[in-house]
Amino acid sequence: MHLASGTPAAPEWLKPGTIWRLTAPLNLYSQPTGAGLATQAWEGRQLQILAPTAAGGPGQRLRVRLLEDGYPGWIGSSALLGHALAGQRQPGRGLHRCAILQRLERVLAFANSAQHRPNRYLWGGSLGPDYDCSGLVQRAYASAGIWIPRDAYLQERFCQPVGVQPGQSQLLLPGDLIFFGSPQRCSHVGLHLGGGSYLHSSGQAHGRNGIGIDTISPHNPHPVARHYLGELRGAGRVMHSHGGSPMTA
Repeated sequence: MHLASGTPAAPEWLKPGTIWRLTAPLNLYSQPTGAGLATQAWEGRQLQILAPTAAGGPGQRLRVRLLEDGYPGWIGSSALLGHALAGQRQPGRGLHRCAILQRLERVLAFANSAQHRPNRYLWGGSLGPDYDCSGLVQRAYASAGIWIPRDAYLQERFCQPVGVQPGQSQLLLPGDLIFFGSPQRCSHVGLHLGGGSYLHSSGQAHGRNGIGIDTISPHNPHPVARHYLGELRGAGRVMHSHGGSPMTA
């Protein structure tokens, strides 16, 4: 089925394979039902419907994939009505490291600006002012036209590894990502600002509820910094932009 670009979303057009450009920010959920937020998509993003519409009325959800980063989720079919226009797959902009370097100042400026707005930690948040850790990092990079994966563990896989140890940040550059978690899996990410300081959004359980700046210094007494220092996994550098293909768990 071919829809002319710009056709407003209507129930009869919400079919598998169709592509839609959002004209308003919308939530994507992690399951067909329930309140669990997967991520948030801002105006201008494109998604493709993956699963067919099932019976159940206007409150049903559709399985979709965001095209810029390949991220899947569920979205209410009624949410697309009046908030999406027919789009078309765009060729990926293959940014490489030289182009990314020229844009890192904008990435860092966005993240610093986000910190100075009233905010709290929100699982799945990527619209602002409330973010989760990887949503903030992805949005900061996207603000400069650089697409990286959505989740922290995917961001870790996507980046070129950079050596880091507690108190040893000599190899890190501003804009690098610092990863935290268990030995088995990355579960948290921060944006390196320079000198071992990193900006990140963390939850109330670890002593803060929102965006703050911490360091990987073993002498930093702040409870949030000490908690994440104990979970330091490594760091990575964004060498290219995401092509939009799905990334597996």
